[in-house]
Order: sequence, then C-alpha cells, then structure tokens
Amino acid sequence: MLNRNLSLVIKDQNPLILSPDDSVQLACHQMSERRVGAVLVVDEHNNLKGIFTSRDAVWLIAEGKDIHAFKLADAMTPNPDTITSDRTVIDALRTMCDCGYRHLPIVENGKVLGIVSKGDFKGDEMTRLETETHLWESIG
Repeated sequence: MLNRNLSLVIKDQNPLILSPDDSVQLACHQMSERRVGAVLVVDEHNNLKGIFTSRDAVWLIAEGKDIHAFKLADAMTPNPDTITSDRTVIDALRTMCDCGYRHLPIVENGKVLGIVSKGDFKGDEMTRLETETHLWESIG
C-alpha cells in the first residue's frame, strides 16, 4: 500500500473545476456543497491555470473583499505546483509537506486529472512520511 500510484487515488475522482471568470462566491458555495477544500481553475481546454483553496477564501473575507464580485483569476494561486499520476503517494506527501500545501493537483501534459489532499492518505502512508522526516532531521 505504501507505494501506490496516485492514479489509484484519483481513479473515480470528480474534482471541483471552475473557470478563471467564475466568482469567488460561486467557488465557496460549491466547495461547501461538495465538502472539498480546493477548486482547480482551468481554461476552456482543461489546462490548469490555478488553484483556489479555503485558505484563500478566509484571507479574502478577512480583508473585507466582496466575494460576489471577486473573480477566481484574481484570487487563485496561479500556476501551482503539480504532480503526475504515475508518481507515488509518498511523492505527493513529500511535496505537500516540503512546500506546506494541503492540496496538490494531478496533471498530465497540462490537463487536469484530479487533486489529492492530505486527507486522501492512509495512516501507514503518513507514518512513513513522519519516519522519513525524522530520519532526515536526525541526519542533518
């Protein structure tokens, strides 16, 4: 189980995808309905343009922005880091841990296949990451 490919994790996934012109309010509403923490923002050809997360929403609200008028293009993180579906779960966990992400888009040739979040991973996978991290910290 520790070496499973990301393609298995996203096999039946239907990620939340919106366009850059959609409003932040629509994104927040759909995130709430679907109980997800991120929206993948794509162009008309399904090319990933950005990611919008619940953290982004909190920052906008805290700044007093009008989320009904604010477009995802102006609120998303553009050109986010991605990973391919042939990589392993531990690869994704390492990337998320090293970079401080909770979500990581799965992309092939610029096209969105899915997204993983830390909650998608099992206890053994998280334990392995913690063990590796502790080992590297002990060495360094």
